[in-house]
Amino acid sequence: MSGHSNKIGDDGAIIGEYIYTKDAFFEDVHFKRSWLTPYQIAYKAMMVNISDAVAMNAEAKYALLSVAMPKSMSKEDMRELARGFQDSASSFNVEIIGGDTIANKKLDITITVISKSKKPLLRTGIKSADLVAFTGVLGESKRDLSRLLNGATLHHKSRFISLHVRDKFIYKTRDFLRAGMDISDGLFSDLQKLSKLNRCTFVFNQKILKQIGCSGEEYEMLVVFDRRKRKALIRRAESLHVKLNIFASVKRGKFKNRCKAHHF
Repeated sequence: MSGHSNKIGDDGAIIGEYIYTKDAFFEDVHFKRSWLTPYQIAYKAMMVNISDAVAMNAEAKYALLSVAMPKSMSKEDMRELARGFQDSASSFNVEIIGGDTIANKKLDITITVISKSKKPLLRTGIKSADLVAFTGVLGESKRDLSRLLNGATLHHKSRFISLHVRDKFIYKTRDFLRAGMDISDGLFSDLQKLSKLNRCTFVFNQKILKQIGCSGEEYEMLVVFDRRKRKALIRRAESLHVKLNIFASVKRGKFKNRCKAHHF
């Protein structure tokens, strides 16, 4: 075993060079079956887990699946689920090595991903005066969830259906980063997690609207870095065509999240 250690609160558990991440994706908590096809449900469930591995600068290798499904699901639905798992896993060269299926009233999926990293990116280690940034654009997921709740349908490329994992960005910028995580519960909720773990707060250099800060399931990256690495990080992000929004700096204190939990 190597000397890596992490506290409960990271995206995954580190044992030696291996990182174990596990996420649940449950009907009527994370999705409704009327919103997504069985293929889209399985694809997203796998990507959510791969995103956790990527967020820790790890390369996902293996996955274990546990699927509880209602008797009402047809053979065709089951085939589509299997295809969704397989397609998303193989897009990251992840091998599905086993799992379990049981009958249930709802469709509930739990996935464990086993990945490897020589230099994991944790949520701890933040220092005063560090800068804080997120990748890409936030807010689309909450907007599209509101549309679904109002009975609309979404384009298959919607952020809510087809999430974008920032693997190249993390792998190529790891040396510049102090800490990081993927934005799964919303920017403000995830900042609160960093605040608790590092006993710090954030001084914003721009106004972030509530519909952006409270938008969950974005799966963009939230990163913290030494301000002396600012230029190098911006250059690297530009070379990867990734939009980098440096929106705050770190100071001692406590951050209060004012968002409601977004699972329905």
